[in-house]
Amino acid sequence: MEWSIQDIARSAGTTSRTLRHYGEIGLLQPSRVGSNGYRYYDQDALVRLQRILLLRELGLGLPAIAEVLEGQRDTAAALRTHLDLLEQERQRITRQIASVRTTLEKTEGGQQLMAEEVFDGFDHTQYKEEVVERWGKDAYDKGDQWWTSLSEEDKRAHQQRQLDIAADFGRAHQAGLGADSEAVQAITKRLHEWIGAAATVTKPYFIGLGEMYVADPRFTQNYDRHGAGTAELVRDAMKVYADRNL
Repeated sequence: MEWSIQDIARSAGTTSRTLRHYGEIGLLQPSRVGSNGYRYYDQDALVRLQRILLLRELGLGLPAIAEVLEGQRDTAAALRTHLDLLEQERQRITRQIASVRTTLEKTEGGQQLMAEEVFDGFDHTQYKEEVVERWGKDAYDKGDQWWTSLSEEDKRAHQQRQLDIAADFGRAHQAGLGADSEAVQAITKRLHEWIGAAATVTKPYFIGLGEMYVADPRFTQNYDRHGAGTAELVRDAMKVYADRNL
């Protein structure tokens, strides 16, 4: 059985253009190309695309994904690894849902909140290996030491500042403001200061972080919940800010 490129794009929530790009770089070749030039994909291609999408959700770029797929020829073993990771993520999200539900119920009921309930499932150390790989152990250690030194009130205030910044970017995007506009650059300055509280922010670091906000769905959703395309505005604004100020 095989599926057309349009069928695959629709089912996977992606675009035909993306699938063609994957083919051009050798990441996902169609099983055959019809005489009319249409691309078709068989079951093996579907499984490979699933692995690609799973790895994208883990924050890997396309070159890294190509290396992973090349090194993991045992598809069943690779899928078991993906399944384990997804199970861990489901458990974390389940804890977050329970945490938010408890916070809501206690807030509405006028009850005292407990820090361990509010932040259950929000363990920043889960990204330790990823941070170390991207920016080095010193970067992780500095951020970890800074975070653990904060009081629970300061932690909540820091998280709220990020939420406010994201919401302001969303409003700017809805208003049609450009990345280089004065208003958007003012929000970006706040973002730079927010990140700088925990890390040394160099120009490459700031630009790279902006790229990750678009490439990594975990970060994209934090901005695009305020309107699709907000994360791209943030990325572009960070590039403008870095070129001007860093």
